[in-house]
Formats: sequence, structure tokens, C-alpha cells
Amino acid sequence: MENNGIMTLFGAGTAQTEVKRSIFISSAIPAKSENDALGFISSVREKYPDATHTVYAYVLRENNTARFFDDGEPHGTAGVPVLEVLRKENIFDAAITVTRYFGGTLLGAGGLVRAYTAAAKAALDNAHRGIAVVWVRFAFKISYRQNDKVQYELKKAGVLIEATAFAGDITLTVSVPHSKEEALISLARALVQGTPDLQKLGVFEAPIA
Repeated sequence: MENNGIMTLFGAGTAQTEVKRSIFISSAIPAKSENDALGFISSVREKYPDATHTVYAYVLRENNTARFFDDGEPHGTAGVPVLEVLRKENIFDAAITVTRYFGGTLLGAGGLVRAYTAAAKAALDNAHRGIAVVWVRFAFKISYRQNDKVQYELKKAGVLIEATAFAGDITLTVSVPHSKEEALISLARALVQGTPDLQKLGVFEAPIA
């Protein structure tokens, strides 16, 4: 995963479309778990309690999960098209809801598929998407004398400096993609000309730099 990453969402997107007086309100969000997805769906239903339908779909890496729900629309005309938008865009760990207020005109099966597809894609297009990779975070303790040169060389090497703490020594909080972890350790060793005071703090997922 850390080599190629996955396409996912890092921020939500919303949209509103209208087809023959039916209003479609769509939202796309990051969802790391089924609880995330279901909690979001519940919040949308609470926000639009008088809506005719609240259709949804989500795709998760957790347990290789993919779900959809038509919420009373003819089978295959609502939830499936929303799910297919996620699949065609190859996006994981994301959920989309499409809330419909019926406008009085039946759209037919083909019209519903087109309407839900367009609504889901509009929300997804407005979301913040990116390639997620695993990053590794370190605390790197250096002397005041070393600070300028170390920060210059780290930035030059593409290391992300997240924070600088000043005390008896200087502690830099730095991060790199997992694939560059060994390169960071080697660079730190060269910069302090010995064994670096480098403490691994953990890992996290973020967009590739």
C-alpha cells in the first residue's frame, strides 16, 4: 500500500442538482470504517427528515466492504449507480449519500440511473481526493548549533518538518513516506556525524507529497 497508495478522500464534497423538478442533494465523505459510513448516513437522514429517498453507497478497505441502499427507488436505479461512481473512480474508504425530493415527475429507470450517477459524481468531484500513502513520524533531537544546517538539509531532501520545539536542545517533529524511512535515518546519521537521537513516534496515512 505504501508504495502505490490508494485513491481516497481527505475532505468532503457536496452538490445539488435538479432533474424535472426533483432535487438531488449529494454528499461524499471520507469513511475509514463501517461505523463512520453509517454514522454519516444517519446524520444525513436527520438533516433531511422529509426527503422522499436517501440513497447511499460506500466502499471500504475494512473487510473489503461495499454496500449500497436504494431506499425505495426501483432496484438497481439508485444505490448501484452511486456505488459504480466510487468503483469507476477507484476510490476506497469513502461514502456517498444522495437525498432526493420528488418533484412530481417520474424519471423512469434510465432517468433515475442518470440522475443518481450525476448527483454522486458531482459531490465526488467537489471532494478533496488524493493518493494516500503511509507516512512515518519521528522526533529528531539536535543541538542549537546544528539547527540551521539540519533543517536546510531535511527540507532539501523532501522531509516534512511538522514542528520545532525549543528547550535544552531542539526537537524537530518530522515525517516521511514509509518508503523513505531508511533514507531519513541515513541522512540524520550523516547530519549529526554519528548516531542520531531519532525516536519513531508512529505512522499515519496522508496524501502523497
